[in-house]
Amino acid sequence: MPVDQPKQPNPSKRVRSSERPVLAEGDAEGEGWREVRHRMTGWGGRAAQELGGGRVLGQIVAFLYFSPAECSLDEMEVELGLSKAAVSIAARQLETLGLVQRVWRPNDRKSYYRTVDNLGKALQQGLRAQVQRSLDDFSTALDAMPPLVGSAEDAASTLVKSRLERASVLQRRLQKIVGSPLLNFLAR
Repeated sequence: MPVDQPKQPNPSKRVRSSERPVLAEGDAEGEGWREVRHRMTGWGGRAAQELGGGRVLGQIVAFLYFSPAECSLDEMEVELGLSKAAVSIAARQLETLGLVQRVWRPNDRKSYYRTVDNLGKALQQGLRAQVQRSLDDFSTALDAMPPLVGSAEDAASTLVKSRLERASVLQRRLQKIVGSPLLNFLAR
């Protein structure tokens, strides 16, 4: 009876393991990076949470960015003290956002992850897309408001109409900033 070969991953979604140097566990030189990774992982989680993302997403991006080699979900689970489900869900979200890549190793069924080569650019594009979506939602909400106020002329209605006009001006200005050629240039 033939032995089933493991299914080869889709090469368009995964990349081969990189040749990042892996420091030996006992290397005196190699111990400092663990502390850096630990501190930056905490910072990454707090920063992501403050920006409205999930803490776990930020922790994983920082953890992978400061790791000398690709990491499996099991490694991230143990090192970060998170559940396997939380790590798995966050890794898939980060892969979808284009911030991490799944890496395959020959003869190994585990999935390994690393940050994308140009993390700064991926973050800029991701944040810009998020701001654009928020502006689009804001615009849609503003467009739906005037009929709710109607043609009433009482003090409260007049105030709300004035604030809606000011909010529309703000939305248009923000839209110009997000779509500006300078911002497009800086996001490259």
